Amino acid sequence: MNKVRVGIIGCGRISERRHVPEYASHRNAEIIGYFDFRKEKAAALSREYGGRAFDSVEELLADPAIDAVSVCVANNAHADIAIKALNAGKHVLVEKPMAMTVADCEAMLEAAEKNDRFLMVAQNQRFNTGHLRAKELIEQGIIGKPLTFKTTFGHGGPERWCAEDDGTGRISSDIWFFDKNVGVMGAMADLGIHKTDLIQFLLGERITSVSAKIMTLDKKTGDGKPIELEDNAILIYTLSSGVVGTMTVSWTYYGEEDNSTVIFGTKGVMRLYDNSPHTIQINTDRGDHIYYDLDTMMTNENQRNSGVIRAFVDSIVNGDRTYAAGPMEVNAIRAILAGFESSELDKTIMI
Repeated sequence: MNKVRVGIIGCGRISERRHVPEYASHRNAEIIGYFDFRKEKAAALSREYGGRAFDSVEELLADPAIDAVSVCVANNAHADIAIKALNAGKHVLVEKPMAMTVADCEAMLEAAEKNDRFLMVAQNQRFNTGHLRAKELIEQGIIGKPLTFKTTFGHGGPERWCAEDDGTGRISSDIWFFDKNVGVMGAMADLGIHKTDLIQFLLGERITSVSAKIMTLDKKTGDGKPIELEDNAILIYTLSSGVVGTMTVSWTYYGEEDNSTVIFGTKGVMRLYDNSPHTIQINTDRGDHIYYDLDTMMTNENQRNSGVIRAFVDSIVNGDRTYAAGPMEVNAIRAILAGFESSELDKTIMI
């Protein structure tokens, strides 16, 4: 296959800012069409990037000209649409989180295997140059054996990301991220899944136990009531080798965004994307100070090529399954769900 012909399902912010422009700039991709329940959103992308607006998901999936789809809908619909697409013979890139239940994640994997299609989850932090280099350095033993870690993802919330420019400058809090029926989870699905996936990726092992405090501290709906979903979470993760660390995610960091990870090993400390001038900072037990100046962390305000679309298209063209969804992606969902159980029961949950 020389060129991957793509359909976009869901035409919100993530499609507008990442999926569609990244497909459009890839020489081996061609966008065939779009679907969104808000027909004007699909039509607008069609006018700007080419392709046509479809009237339904089913119509788009029935088009034999489409080889693959990006599933960019709200959290509650990821599994249903991804499985329909796989059963229709399409390769699937699904936005994170993979799905809302472990059973749905496993059903997605089964559909991909049954139909011999490529299924990938859009975990963009894996493609940061700093994270890729950090994984290599950890495997080389530059900080010795990892012992503990702390990883954080906090910003002021999804309101500004989702805001429509109506000329008033106001930011609406009436967004699907705050709707429990649609988002299902809040900051944990938006931010926590990123860092959960990342720590398993960096250290190459599964999370095996979770202790968590998950809460709603400040976010409110348009009528001033607290949202039904969490806006903050603090978790303790234990990994299969015994490495233990904390993950903090928040929608109430109203100043500078924090998207950092620190790993403490037997021979040093590695700091990643901690808002310093350096992508990676390493301090060893011998007094060495080692710096890597690579990329910067992508933020809602500072967008760049995520690497996800490139990996998805290239994987299909080359028949490579390196980035195919599998047990580690499912385990990340297990860890997130165990966090809610831990917080509710006030006890550590074994996975």
